[in-house]
Amino acid sequence: MGAIGNTPLVRLKQFEPENGAEIWIKLEGGNPTGSYKDRMAVSVLGRAMARGELKAGDRVVEYTGGSTGTALAFVSAVLGLKFTAVFSDAFSESKRQAMQAFGAEVLVEKSEDGTITPDLIQRMKARAHALAEEPGSHYADQFGSPDVRAGYEPMGQEIAADLGEGIDVLVAAVGTGAALMGTADGLARTGLKPKIVALEPLQSPLLTTGKGGPHRVEGIGVGFEPPFLDRDKVDECRAIDQELAFDMCRKLSRDAGVFGGGSTGLNVVAAIEIARELGPSKRVVTLCCDTGSKYLGGHIYADGT
Repeated sequence: MGAIGNTPLVRLKQFEPENGAEIWIKLEGGNPTGSYKDRMAVSVLGRAMARGELKAGDRVVEYTGGSTGTALAFVSAVLGLKFTAVFSDAFSESKRQAMQAFGAEVLVEKSEDGTITPDLIQRMKARAHALAEEPGSHYADQFGSPDVRAGYEPMGQEIAADLGEGIDVLVAAVGTGAALMGTADGLARTGLKPKIVALEPLQSPLLTTGKGGPHRVEGIGVGFEPPFLDRDKVDECRAIDQELAFDMCRKLSRDAGVFGGGSTGLNVVAAIEIARELGPSKRVVTLCCDTGSKYLGGHIYADGT
């Protein structure tokens, strides 16, 4: 498990607006399954085994868009656990294949026209909960376990170690909210308390308007209040158009060699906005949540443009 973490933090100088703040991005695609979700998975399953709640041979169950599932499948394989994922055809086929490659059982809930909707998420959740009630099964609880948020604290500590003082804004899209808040926790442990900005797709503006909707940004905008999002510590929530995010994904890979998915594109669109607002001599930090290779079977990179 020592391969997880200590990922690069790089400056996106070519994307910084004129007279704007510096933009830094944490490249989490270098984790074993290509996602920052590895940090969460080893925290949740490792701590559950240490407490005696899990033992080798038990089955772990979770509903997932794929990155969490791939991370749980990987860690389960290492720890001698079985893993069952409740998945959907709204998410990329490559993520299903990745989970199966690590030995996971993948159960698929059908979507409406390939979109992620609140109804779909609720059906996935209900199916996972029912499976977790079976003997020898353990619900990973990515939306409730305190071990989820704790797993991301090292990410904040790593950012602090690389940049030191002078981090003005931390901005990231939220699914459970754990990555954003856990990173903020890690920064706070080093004495750094930047402004915290949470992001969601404009097509599902639950945080900003109270009403979710169908969208295509995998891993975020889950259709209900993110359980780990601490509104008292979040300074602002912003909604970003998913089409701008997808276009940014392609620009990032071509112009900066940063290869990520839709949530990463969303993060950088917002980071550029904030950098423009802050002005010079400031720093914005955001996250490249995973590797773009997870999305090659989907729409973002489909035509190569």
